[in-house]
Amino acid sequence: MSSVHTLKVIAETLNQSNDLRGMLQSVMEKLLEVTGLSTGWIFLTDEEPIYAFVADVNLPPALSWGDKKPMCQGSCWCLDKIWDGRLQKAVNIINCKRIEDAIDYEWGDTKGITHHATVPLIAGGEKFGLLNVAEPGKNEFTEDELDLLQSVSFQIGTAIKRTKLFEAQQNRAEQYTKLDEVSRTIWKMNDIHHLPQNTVDVIGRLFQLKALAFFIKEEHALALRSIYRQGESKKLHKRFQILKGDDLQKSLNQLDLKEELSLYEMNLENAFVVPLLIGEEWIGCLVGHQTNDHALEQDVLKALGDHVSLVLEKARLFERSRELALIEERNRLARDLHDSVNQKLFSLSLTARGLKEYVKKLPNQETILESLNEMQSLSQEVVGEMRTMIWQLKPAGLEEGVVVSLKKYGESLGLTVQERLEGVGNIPRLVEETMWRVGQEALNNVHKHARTDEVRIILKRKKNEHILRIEDDGCGFRTSTGSQHTWSFGLASMMERTEIMGGEMNVISQPDQGTTIEVKFTNNKEGGRHYGD
Repeated sequence: MSSVHTLKVIAETLNQSNDLRGMLQSVMEKLLEVTGLSTGWIFLTDEEPIYAFVADVNLPPALSWGDKKPMCQGSCWCLDKIWDGRLQKAVNIINCKRIEDAIDYEWGDTKGITHHATVPLIAGGEKFGLLNVAEPGKNEFTEDELDLLQSVSFQIGTAIKRTKLFEAQQNRAEQYTKLDEVSRTIWKMNDIHHLPQNTVDVIGRLFQLKALAFFIKEEHALALRSIYRQGESKKLHKRFQILKGDDLQKSLNQLDLKEELSLYEMNLENAFVVPLLIGEEWIGCLVGHQTNDHALEQDVLKALGDHVSLVLEKARLFERSRELALIEERNRLARDLHDSVNQKLFSLSLTARGLKEYVKKLPNQETILESLNEMQSLSQEVVGEMRTMIWQLKPAGLEEGVVVSLKKYGESLGLTVQERLEGVGNIPRLVEETMWRVGQEALNNVHKHARTDEVRIILKRKKNEHILRIEDDGCGFRTSTGSQHTWSFGLASMMERTEIMGGEMNVISQPDQGTTIEVKFTNNKEGGRHYGD
């Protein structure tokens, strides 16, 4: 059969499929058919020492035992030569280390094969692998045979390159389809509390990642908010202190994340890192592990980061708008309660008091007086509770500062309050209101549970830090770090309020040793953002 006809047959075979392994198996079979050779195989190569045994025809038993184990393990001379650049064209009479090992270790019958020709699969200066052919008893291939094999190898190399380009384009299209689905899913999310977990869940599932972690920058800390691993997502909140700086990679490198990420089978050195940016400011990052079969394109990773960044910022703004609307509604409700319900209750108390004076002049007035006394007592009690509710809705005196407001609130509960203010400086409005809400809950707890009427309020204002402490010497309770899931609803709510504003809360308490509630907020002079959990 002529060389021209052989090349035509090979070309037709190569054009029948875009499935790489199927195509190579078919062309291997067709090549042996038209050349009259009996045995052949193909390796695809990557960076040393990575290779894949992808096609073969009529392997002898010595090389095909154990599901072709001799061909799938270890290196050989022809692979070594293509990796180090010595193999540039079809080569005659290559001794086969795999065959020699089969003979030495008595793996089985080699069917008389002792040598083979080897041909690099090359296209456009790119090396893709090796084509090896052999014939029992054949120790030498003619120049014409080598030239034909060289031409065939160029055809196969070109087909491999075409197929890889097709697969890359197809994979790219699939990734952009998944990216579109991710963006449509996460753009529906406004709840900043669940956004990190939902985000890693949808990205990890669609892109079939091994693992994915969602970090959010909170002032001088990086908070791990969620993790995706083995098809499941989990909500977390673990903070890692970072030095002040604008470089994400340096910030990641200085953190001791090795032990933390190893819990989720992640290695920072082999992971991809996607910064979450708003303008030039990084607000967090995604850290993930992918499989070789589902490696993400760099522009897809960047697009993911852009979408998640904008959704995170949108959720933050939505949360702020809800907070402002809630504040406005609380203020309106406080005014309404004060102007209507509170005044009417006070009028009811005065009416009951007036009726008591009139009833005293009537005979058999004891039962009526008793009812009026109860009415007056209940109305006064409700007035007191209503005033407390108004305080909770709209903290009167907050314009004078959080310490003054909390002192007045504590005294309204019947507590004896000692206050101490250290340092000077302005506290951001939302931080101050958060301190007020946390302090209010802490004072309520003292009033209800501490079995003491004395409490201390300390506010420390530093250059870049604000700390509020509520201390009492009451009965205390048992607590320990890491046991937040056992806390009461009130303590959990205080913690959540603090963390939403990027702060830290510590609870120090032991039975009969009192309780200290401390909240700390770092002041970002550069205008950084706070993100909820």
